[in-house]
Amino acid sequence: MADRLRSIAFAIFFYGLSVPIVLGTPVAALLGTSFMRGYCIAWARLGVWSARHILGIRMRVEGQRAAGPALYPAKHQAMLETMAIAAMLDAPAIVMKRELARIPLWGWAARRYGVIVVDRAANARALRQMMREAQAALGEGRSVLIFPEGTRVAPGETPPVRSGFAGLYRALALPVVPIALDSGQVWPRRGPKRPGTVTFRFGAPIAPGLARADIEARVHAGINALEP
Repeated sequence: MADRLRSIAFAIFFYGLSVPIVLGTPVAALLGTSFMRGYCIAWARLGVWSARHILGIRMRVEGQRAAGPALYPAKHQAMLETMAIAAMLDAPAIVMKRELARIPLWGWAARRYGVIVVDRAANARALRQMMREAQAALGEGRSVLIFPEGTRVAPGETPPVRSGFAGLYRALALPVVPIALDSGQVWPRRGPKRPGTVTFRFGAPIAPGLARADIEARVHAGINALEP
């Protein structure tokens, strides 16, 4: 019962504040790209703060981020990491599925922030557009965050790395830092959220230039390092 009450309180507080924040994005966008990104990261930090103080979810970070721009493939088990990692990496370009980018106003705000849109049924033209957006992010000195398994999964699930990751790795020629996490233990897809500690483990950097099979195997192992 306590977990359910905390989850309800979180939803009322965080999503209640998120509505006016999203409605304010057109004004934030008018103040410039840097302001817009800072505005979005402030929202992400609000989510992390709410999780900590309302849900009782703490975060533990192991390892280190890269010194400069890098490609960060991460496990995806809950909404929490989309906010937490964005704040940790200082507004990276996030690879986002096209369906999310089509949500009215929110999708527009995401594009103004500077996401990289990917089409799951991508043809060659769509893939080239994704690469151009990734190169533009790199030109701004931003890191790139991707969830290479392609979707949110439950703890214990380890689907293969999707094919688009290898193309992005080859095009950007950046060091790769896998991020393993276990947010699904406290933030399930269904049911109330639970207090606890979520670990974010930054793996050792992987150099660019590896063969596709090698990089996919190393990334898959890296993002699943906390799986039982």
